[in-house]
Amino acid sequence: MDMKKRITLELRNRTPAEIAELVVDNSRSADGEVEGLTDSFTELEFLSMVNVGLSSLAKLPSLPKLHKLELSDNNLSGSLETLSEKCPNLTYLNLSGNKIKELSNVEALQNLKSLQSLDLFNCEITSLEDYRESVFELLPQVTYLDGFDQEDNEAPDSEADDDDDEDGEDGAAPTGDYDEEDDEDEDEDGSEGGEVGLSFQVNRNDQDDDDDDDEFGEEEEEDQAGVQGEKRKREVDDEGEDDEDDEDD
Repeated sequence: MDMKKRITLELRNRTPAEIAELVVDNSRSADGEVEGLTDSFTELEFLSMVNVGLSSLAKLPSLPKLHKLELSDNNLSGSLETLSEKCPNLTYLNLSGNKIKELSNVEALQNLKSLQSLDLFNCEITSLEDYRESVFELLPQVTYLDGFDQEDNEAPDSEADDDDDEDGEDGAAPTGDYDEEDDEDEDEDGSEGGEVGLSFQVNRNDQDDDDDDDEFGEEEEEDQAGVQGEKRKREVDDEGEDDEDDEDD
């Protein structure tokens, strides 16, 4: 797919002024020039044109807010002065895998005053004697060259740091909330449990009282039955005696 068509697809019904990031990697530039990009991309901050066959940056439009530019695996050997004219606020520039051979090729980057990180990995210039020292001297504003500073300290991964910070913030809050909620749940469960236990005990005591009353009632009924039986026996005996007295008369 050619670069111009790819850019049109990446817009996705948005205007160029609404685009902050644009990736057209592995598309094709018919004549080795930038195609499809215009000055209308006024809010563009990140642009990636990896392996698109670029041999010149002469047609790069003005991108005043561009901070990060990926141009690896192309055929660039010069015309880098265009970058300081069209993208004056660049802080990161990846030119790895291009045909940059001499220090004079990167001398044009001196006017990129905000440039902090430059990648020339897999370019022929890296085989020059004292390559790193020479580039740092030529471009004093650059802190990291090919991912390392002058003391060979690796450049921090800003995206990873951001993710760690977000994870830390997101991870800490739920833990505290979770413990607090657990405590509240335990308190509620404890209260409910106490109430349930008390209610059960009261009900059990009531039941025991009822059982005692039942037993007492049964004993009272038995006593009454015994008294009635005894009374009836005496009545029968009395009747017998009366009959005998009648017979004697």
